[in-house]
Amino acid sequence: MKEYKQFYIDGAWVDPVEPRTMEIENPATEESFAVISIGSKADVDKAVAAAKAAFPSFSQTSVEYRAELLEKIAAGIKARMPEMAEAISNEMGAPMWLANAAQVPAGMGHFGTTAAILREYQFEELKGTTLLRKEPIGVCGFITPWNWPLNQIACKVAPAIAAGCTMVLKPSEIAPLDAMILTEIMHEAGVPKGVFNLVNGDGPGVGSSLSAHPDVDMMSFTGSTRAGVLVAQAAAPTVKRVAQELGGKSPNIILPSADLEKAVGGGVMQMMT
Repeated sequence: MKEYKQFYIDGAWVDPVEPRTMEIENPATEESFAVISIGSKADVDKAVAAAKAAFPSFSQTSVEYRAELLEKIAAGIKARMPEMAEAISNEMGAPMWLANAAQVPAGMGHFGTTAAILREYQFEELKGTTLLRKEPIGVCGFITPWNWPLNQIACKVAPAIAAGCTMVLKPSEIAPLDAMILTEIMHEAGVPKGVFNLVNGDGPGVGSSLSAHPDVDMMSFTGSTRAGVLVAQAAAPTVKRVAQELGGKSPNIILPSADLEKAVGGGVMQMMT
């Protein structure tokens, strides 16, 4: 059985403050195939402190530097696609063909696309006599689900890097192995220490500690409505920004210029086949 008992904090793999483990089960076979550590508030505190310390310098890096980082991460995912696909298939039960054809490419694509958008993005905009300047919000806390694990992580991590934010990620505790591989890729890509931190754990332990932490400036959560309410409640006393996608299934945005009948029919067909 493979063991993934360390967390990634301040640019290094470290042991948890309080030893506690959990077996990861392949839902297709109902057999345990890996072991991870479950973090605590103390681990979250260390990760947030690292992200906070890294923010002043990373937030001042150039657009080109951050775009190149994103491209290196995308290239790293491509180089390890078979390994990443196998991890996703084992942890959440997707057939290997689906993991190879959709799960990994979707996550990889977000990093590459974000890099391309970043190079053209206007961080300053003049509206009348007012100059609107968009700046990184600070330290971000990310909690991601099991069903499209790499994709959902990429949807949060890539824009955060593009904006110049630092972050702490808690992936789903039942599907965390793709996140461990991604962390290795980000380290090899040269992401500065403290910019990206990973702490495995459950919602009541790591999730709530991250949501309530006074040095976390924003929480982004994808998951159940029940858990989303708890995230919002924990974040409220520190008045941090909270972005959530809750209890949904395949949201579909239809623009005014689209053929409504074709868009609705195509959307339903995509979800049912």
